Amino acid sequence: MKSSKHGKAISVSVENITPFGIWLFVQGKEYFLSYQDHPYLQDQVLSSIQNVQLLHGYHLYWPELDVDLEIDNLEHPEKYPLQSAMTRRRPSASRGRVEVRRRQE
Repeated sequence: MKSSKHGKAISVSVENITPFGIWLFVQGKEYFLSYQDHPYLQDQVLSSIQNVQLLHGYHLYWPELDVDLEIDNLEHPEKYPLQSAMTRRRPSASRGRVEVRRRQE
């Protein structure tokens, strides 16, 4: 993450990354993005998570992850009932490999 130029306010920053989610500071407000609600942010490299931009004053964008999120979604999650369909699969017992099964046709 690059430092801002002298006199330029930082509008968004990643304040903390925990095993449960990410704390963002956006325009004077703090938001918690849990991995349960935002699984696409989990297991990412630190530099990709920290590279977040605020576009148009209401739109968060992680360019390296190709993730878009509106601040209204964080402030009023009840208005956005759809959740990511992304699920985590447990690795098989054999050396941590992920089991892939073919669909029967």
